[in-house]
Amino acid sequence: MFTAVWRRRLAVPFPQIRGGAYHFQPNPHAVLLAHAYSTATVSGGRDSEPCPDTISYLVSCGLTPAAARQTVATARGFRIRSTQKADAVRALLRSHGFSDADVARIARGAPLLLTVDPDRIVRPKLEFFASIGFEPSKLATVPLLLSRSLHNHIVPTIQFLRGVIGTDDEIRRGFSNMPRALQVNLDNCMRPAVEALRQNGLTSSVDLSRVLVFQLGVLMLSPARIAEIFEDLKAMGMPVTDRRFAAWFRAMCSMRRETWLRKVALYRSFGLSESELFEAIKKQPTILLGAEETIKRKALFFREELNLEMRDAMANPVFVAYSLEKTILPRCAVLSVLMRKGKIKPDIQLPQALYGSDKTFTKKYVQRYAADVPDVVKAYEGKIKFKGFKGTSRTQWH
Repeated sequence: MFTAVWRRRLAVPFPQIRGGAYHFQPNPHAVLLAHAYSTATVSGGRDSEPCPDTISYLVSCGLTPAAARQTVATARGFRIRSTQKADAVRALLRSHGFSDADVARIARGAPLLLTVDPDRIVRPKLEFFASIGFEPSKLATVPLLLSRSLHNHIVPTIQFLRGVIGTDDEIRRGFSNMPRALQVNLDNCMRPAVEALRQNGLTSSVDLSRVLVFQLGVLMLSPARIAEIFEDLKAMGMPVTDRRFAAWFRAMCSMRRETWLRKVALYRSFGLSESELFEAIKKQPTILLGAEETIKRKALFFREELNLEMRDAMANPVFVAYSLEKTILPRCAVLSVLMRKGKIKPDIQLPQALYGSDKTFTKKYVQRYAADVPDVVKAYEGKIKFKGFKGTSRTQWH
């Protein structure tokens, strides 16, 4: 009888995915309650009221008081009756490599896991994920995945992915790129998505695997959205036979079609022709990933501070893809300090100076001058802000 009740509680359907990018919105209460093997453990009568002891326990797990109260309010009826059981769950997680921060994240995202039998419910899942090399830190980012049935969802999903992706190592790489993808329903979401990829021309098993490893989140998209992405990539002259197709597809998966069209219009407003823009996207698809306001800020910065139009910057789209705050501004600050100290000429060719990896830039401009000009280290770390190249003789772009 207990087994029959348990199985019925596991049968919690996930919502189907609507068209568009990443519309996965699971019902956390339904999913977590599916593993609460005793209703007396989590609810009943006055338990609907917030429990101070439960809130205090969540705080002991690492949550802030505000986060603990919100967690209890969200998971209505949730109450920790046995701290001994909850402590055992936390100890089990730590013994499998989860850090205190990971445990806190799980306690907030899937609090009802603290109420289940750790050996019967949690341990088998942790051992399965460990057997295929899934990192605890990644699993902690999707605590609801630990609430899914091992036999009804987790194992069948991995078996399905082995058939379309290949090795566990490749599945692990795909999971690391988009952990949430493993939460969606296998029959309602994953199978239709893979079939849509094949129907739209991704017939090679190698190419199909490459796309999924690059962007496992495609499993969260509707077949209609997948078809739109293929249509747009084809219009830009990006065939499925090109080895860069997976990178292009990954970029397009990250946004709705309406957003993609707005970004095309925005870049075109800077004077780029359609062919110039599409060629830049082919070379560096990540230029599509920035928010529209971020793209506008970059264009303004290029024009006002660097005397560079976006159309000219697109000659090397890798530069346009750089983060303004994390890469461009610190590098400009370093160069500005060196110009003022006379270590480099004011007419330095900025495109060449700003391009390259962090390792290359720091070796050439930070480590090289750090002993004589300590401020370059502060500038690179963001402690000295870039205030323009005024007073350094206007730089020239070549």
